[in-house]
Amino acid sequence: MEVLHRISDSISNTLDLESVLKHIVEVVVEVTHADACLLYLLSPGKDELVLRASKNPHPRLIGRITLGLGEGITGWVARERMSVVIPSNASDDPRFKVFHNLPEDRYQAFVSVPILTKKEVVGVINVQHKRPRRYQADELALLTTIANQVGGAIENARLYEEMRRKVLQVETLSQVSETVTSNRLIEDIFQLIVAMVAQLMNSKICSIMLLDHEKGELRIVATQSLSEAYRRKPHLKVGQSISGRAVQERRPIIVPDVTKEHDYMFPDIARKEGLCSLLSVPMLVRDKALGVINTYTSVSHHFTAEETKVVQAIANQAAIAIEHTTLLDKSFEMQEALAVRKVVERAKGYLMRTRKLTEEEAFRLIQRQSMTLRKSMREVAEAILLAGEIEEQAAGGGKLA
Repeated sequence: MEVLHRISDSISNTLDLESVLKHIVEVVVEVTHADACLLYLLSPGKDELVLRASKNPHPRLIGRITLGLGEGITGWVARERMSVVIPSNASDDPRFKVFHNLPEDRYQAFVSVPILTKKEVVGVINVQHKRPRRYQADELALLTTIANQVGGAIENARLYEEMRRKVLQVETLSQVSETVTSNRLIEDIFQLIVAMVAQLMNSKICSIMLLDHEKGELRIVATQSLSEAYRRKPHLKVGQSISGRAVQERRPIIVPDVTKEHDYMFPDIARKEGLCSLLSVPMLVRDKALGVINTYTSVSHHFTAEETKVVQAIANQAAIAIEHTTLLDKSFEMQEALAVRKVVERAKGYLMRTRKLTEEEAFRLIQRQSMTLRKSMREVAEAILLAGEIEEQAAGGGKLA
């Protein structure tokens, strides 16, 4: 009763799932005098179990150890919704699966209990002892009760997390819209977007790569990562690696683990930076790809359809910002070209009038002076007009101000 009361307090005091799971494994180890306790949860896609908490702790393996339904004793328990109790030589069981980076897999005694909520399996708790041990009926009953409590905690925490995530998604989309329509420089807009996406997706690294249409290459223009190795990644050709494919195929691409993906071109950088899952989303405007947004997680993550749609919406807004900037640049260039044309036309008229040149001769004279002096046509034309004004004032006896 004391143990159940402590667990109830833990569950009621926080809705943070990671904190609850960590406390649960600590309590289980304490009350069963176990040498290890591992807690797996069913992935959102419900096709695999993911290690979410353990004691003794393996912080680098949390989120990276996975089992399919029916795989190993843990997967069998989840699929069959039945507990397994092995008092000794657990690794001799034909259902056992060894993970060489988990020392607990060489332990003797093993108890595996399904975690249920609303009669559905959501995870598994494993308790292990180094030496053979005959588990008492009251211990097994306690573990089953704890598992049921954990199931309720997981349901509440997930509901809370889903609500919090949706609020954050709406806030992020609103902030992105405000950023895109602001008067900030496009470089600043990109930097703000990667920061917001990284926070929204809990990304280890988020980046924007723009497409150079002439070269057919993607290059990183913004990332919140401080890693120089990642920032200096070589440019990608369209169709190369995951980002190049996302642009070429104009669709989001999800990779569960980039270190195991044969199409991913930078597995060494991924391992060095501790990258795992990747969502690569093209930046589209009128079905034209302008670049890609990449978001990486440090642990295995199942990107949901909802998450993909949100990142796609952000990517499309970024594409609109790029097009808007491009149109402004083109408008400025057109205005500049028109201004140059007007100055050159005035200079040609002056030369035709004062030196009796044809229009073609006047233009060639301006062009030749531009090449000889290494000045722009506009600069030469303005100099001719200024010289003309000086000559006219001198001929009329006027004075320069």
